[in-house]
Amino acid sequence: MTDYSSHADQLKQLGTAVIRAEAEAVASLENVIDEHFVNACQMILNCDGRIVVTGMGKSGHVGNKISATLASTGTPAFFMHPGEASHGDLGMLLPNDVVLALSNSGSTQEIAALLPMIKRMKAKVIAITGNDQSLLAQASDVHITVKVDKEACPLGLAPTSSTTAALAMGDALAIALLEVRGFTEADFAISHPGGALGKRLLLTVNDIMHTGNNIPRVNDTATIRDALLEMSKKGLGMTAIENNAGELVGLFTDGDLRRALDSTAECRTTPITELMTKNPKTCHQDMMAVDVLNLMQQHEINGFMVVDEQHKVIGALNMIDMLKSGVM
Repeated sequence: MTDYSSHADQLKQLGTAVIRAEAEAVASLENVIDEHFVNACQMILNCDGRIVVTGMGKSGHVGNKISATLASTGTPAFFMHPGEASHGDLGMLLPNDVVLALSNSGSTQEIAALLPMIKRMKAKVIAITGNDQSLLAQASDVHITVKVDKEACPLGLAPTSSTTAALAMGDALAIALLEVRGFTEADFAISHPGGALGKRLLLTVNDIMHTGNNIPRVNDTATIRDALLEMSKKGLGMTAIENNAGELVGLFTDGDLRRALDSTAECRTTPITELMTKNPKTCHQDMMAVDVLNLMQQHEINGFMVVDEQHKVIGALNMIDMLKSGVM
């Protein structure tokens, strides 16, 4: 096994040089945020269909990411591999779509082969290339030049600075469109229901509360012992205390239990009403789970009973439920 420890300083210098080269390439893009960029944004905003992103090789990988960013920020988009498009996948394209084509050289054969069919379908083309005199640049309806002075690769062969610049331009398009559309956190959550933000903004109490036989509850004639048995059985660290009409009159929690142990109360005979928390804080099933979490943290409590308009218990949830659901 070769020992490369003597190359430590060289490796740091090489890594720094790459970061610097790519940072300079991205910084230079400020000069090409011009009328062509605006025209591209307006074309996408006026698009009645989807944005079909295409690119070959490393440009394809960048295109895949750009299409995902567009789709998640309010602009319907997907990636179409140009090689597969020539063998049937071009059927994905509709006349009211806009094609966003990426090619550093602007002469990628697989994309060039698609241009006649795209034009025949009357779909619009936005090209992002490093050569404004290229075939793709000249054939496009809007062209954005993303040219870099040099690749970060010392051989000048591996796409590095050019792909970073193209990716940054894609982000610039997506975020500019997001702002103009008035895309909000709630909109973002709808397209990210499995993500942390989606769960925080979409989950309601009804989505995560325990219901039916899983709700810990005892009658107000119960003893402390009865309440402890119910708490142990349901495992939520609390139990509701209800009157004969089924209305919530109190709550008994682990904290109340600790206070009971410090007193002279006899668990088998002392009524639960003597030690329960009267008029406990409650929530409703249509409340956002994140709002209830904030109340838990604000009041330093670990659980809530969910009540209806008649103040009858229809659910229960605690801090563990918030954790499992991804709200916190």
